[in-house]
Amino acid sequence: MTSPEPPANTFAELQIHPAVLQAVSDVGYESPSAIQAATIPALLAGSDVVGLAQTGTGKTAAFAIPILSRIDTDSKQTQALVLAPTRELALQVAEAFSRYGAHLKINVLPIYGGSSYVPQLAGLKRGAQVVVGTPGRVIDHLDKGSLDLSHLDYLVLDEADEMLQMGFAEDVERILADTPEYKQVALFSATMPPGIKKITTKYLHDPVEVTVKSKTQTAENITQRYFLVSYPRKMDALTRLLEVEQGDAMIVFVRTKQATEEVAEKLRARGFAAAAINGDIPQAVRERTISALKDGTIDILVATDVAARGLDVERISHVVNFDIPHDPESYVHRIGRTGRAGRSGTALLFVTPRERHLLNSIERVTRQKLVEGQLPSVED
Repeated sequence: MTSPEPPANTFAELQIHPAVLQAVSDVGYESPSAIQAATIPALLAGSDVVGLAQTGTGKTAAFAIPILSRIDTDSKQTQALVLAPTRELALQVAEAFSRYGAHLKINVLPIYGGSSYVPQLAGLKRGAQVVVGTPGRVIDHLDKGSLDLSHLDYLVLDEADEMLQMGFAEDVERILADTPEYKQVALFSATMPPGIKKITTKYLHDPVEVTVKSKTQTAENITQRYFLVSYPRKMDALTRLLEVEQGDAMIVFVRTKQATEEVAEKLRARGFAAAAINGDIPQAVRERTISALKDGTIDILVATDVAARGLDVERISHVVNFDIPHDPESYVHRIGRTGRAGRSGTALLFVTPRERHLLNSIERVTRQKLVEGQLPSVED
């Protein structure tokens, strides 16, 4: 089933709750993105939705706005549950719900691993109409009896392909089995592998399918270049690019946790404001580091793929693939960290002579020929 309605030009046309419309206006949004214009009416009408969309398309607002418009603020029961693959994404989605629900009497609670149970248990006891969580921690609370989903009306699976790729398939199925039969389900995914199709067939009822079409899997507002660099020269190449590239903030992607620390340390030694995030870094330190990137205390974040999942910082103007990813999908996810909210972005890729085949794979999957860049000389 597809949505036949012509897309709305303004949020006011979408007939969302006046208090939510006011909050959207406060944020400065006027026109819905393609996925918002197609998804919001379907969710307001009570339909299940499958949204096929890349990250950075505005999908969070596409489900948060209609859910907030329909939620019963007089009841403290948990009425909406959003499952997200990472702690970072769970926090961002919870922030978005709080932002769009600023004029409603509503409690939004993020629950995720790597942090204390105490505030989460207190928040659940107090009553949270919207819970946003990672699958593992949601199951922990279900097992403890601290999370009651018996009154659930809305369930969202965000970045569902990422959840399955990270091994959460059984957890997601377990959570779905613990929810009431009659509820509204929305699933968002950048790709549609067999595992996702299985979930949509089993748990969604006659869903409206929303596809945000793009000619390639990479956003058109991101300029992409690659540089042929021998492995020992990568650090010098990065330094020279940092000295000449005009931009705001940057993420540098490397392959290993150890490399995040090494590259960040070398950048700091060369006078750059850099920090590392990887899976071994405590959650509190990670959150402080991302806040520092957002407020400009640091300008360069060195990260692994897993550590950067769900990261959404508008001031990121550049993504550098210091180590080329082994699969093209990771490349697409990486460069999606820039060019957010309609801004232009730059993605740079280091390729060693032995890695040309990986470059060819990226070009084949993205259906885009990357331009070879010339490294600036020392004189530049």
